[in-house]
Amino acid sequence: MPLNPDRPNLAYVRTQIERVLKSIEQITSRGSVAQGRVVPERNDIAIHTGRRLDATVMFLDISDFSARPSVTQEQQQNILETLALFFTEMIRVIEDYGGVVEKNTGDGLMAYFVRGAGSEHSAQQQSVSAALTMFDIAGRVINPILERSGLQPVSFRITMDHGPITIARVGAAQRFNGIVAIGSTANIASKMLAFASPDTILIGEGVLGGLPDARRQIFVRLQTRDTGWVRVADGNPYGFFQYTGRWLEPTT
Repeated sequence: MPLNPDRPNLAYVRTQIERVLKSIEQITSRGSVAQGRVVPERNDIAIHTGRRLDATVMFLDISDFSARPSVTQEQQQNILETLALFFTEMIRVIEDYGGVVEKNTGDGLMAYFVRGAGSEHSAQQQSVSAALTMFDIAGRVINPILERSGLQPVSFRITMDHGPITIARVGAAQRFNGIVAIGSTANIASKMLAFASPDTILIGEGVLGGLPDARRQIFVRLQTRDTGWVRVADGNPYGFFQYTGRWLEPTT
C-alpha cells in the first residue's frame, strides 16, 4: 500500500536509514568494474557492477517533438504510428552497423558502437556510417510514407563522441534495474544535442580522431570550441564538429 501524501513519520525515516545502510554494504562488497571488449547485455553483468571499454556513444533526438499536437486520441494515435515506423527502422540500422541500443527515451535513442574483433573499421567509422544511413532512409523512405499517410514527417539530429565508458547495471535488485553508461564520453555526447540543429550530425574530437583522413578533410567542419568542455591532457577547449557528408543516391 502506498504511503499517504503527508510527511513520512519517524518510523518510515528509520526504515529508510536502515535500507540505505544495507544498500551501501551490498554495493561496496559486490561492486566492481572489469575491463571488456564488447557491450554487455543486461544479464551479462550483476547488479552494481560494470564493464569498462572504449566505445562511441550515439544519441538521436527528434526535433521539436514536444510541439507535435498530442491532446486528442487521434493525435496520440498519429504520434504512436510515427514513432513505431521511425524507431523500428532506426534500431535496425544501428544493429546492422554493429551498434547496441541502450534505451529509447520516447523521442530519441541512445546506442553504443565498439570495434569488433578482426574488423578493419573503427567504431567511429561504423557509427558515422550508421548515422548517414539513418538520415538516408528517413529522407528517401520513411518521411515520404508518413506524408502520404497524412502524418508529420520526422526531423532529427544525431550526436556522438568516443572514449572510455563504464557500462554498468544499476537500480534495485529483483525490481527495477537497467544498463547505464558512466563517463564523460556519454555526458559529452548527450550535451552535444544542445549544439545540434535539426537534420545534422555532430561529433566530438573522439569520433573525429577515428575517421579516415579523406572523411575528415572533406566532410568535417568545426561547429564550436565554446562548448564548456576542456581536454584533460592540455586544458584546451574540446571542440564539436559537424559532419556534412550524406550518402549519394544508390546507382544499382
